[in-house]
Amino acid sequence: MQVTTTNTIEGSHISQYHGIVTGEAILGANIFRDFFAGIRDIVGGRSNAYEEVLREGRDAALREMEAEASKRGANAIVGIDIDYSTVGQSGSMLMVSCSGTAVTIQPGSLVR
Repeated sequence: MQVTTTNTIEGSHISQYHGIVTGEAILGANIFRDFFAGIRDIVGGRSNAYEEVLREGRDAALREMEAEASKRGANAIVGIDIDYSTVGQSGSMLMVSCSGTAVTIQPGSLVR
């Protein structure tokens, strides 16, 4: 499945639109990971633990969106938007949501 944030895929023609598809992932932040990330933030540098959680959440949300598009008969998703936010009383959970338009493309056809 081809996925892109652009509205078209260069060199391909969109022959059918299947509608908006979405994917969501909510991940809890581990208390020990929070602690060590906080220490790293105090001394400076990047928080590898949080970066990994962000990657995991994004990948899970994209996989869910691709599965929905596939069920609709699409072979690509265009116009993808990915959003990150925290949820819960203390903001201890990370939510990643993505949306896009499921389409059928004809690879190698000229775009006019």
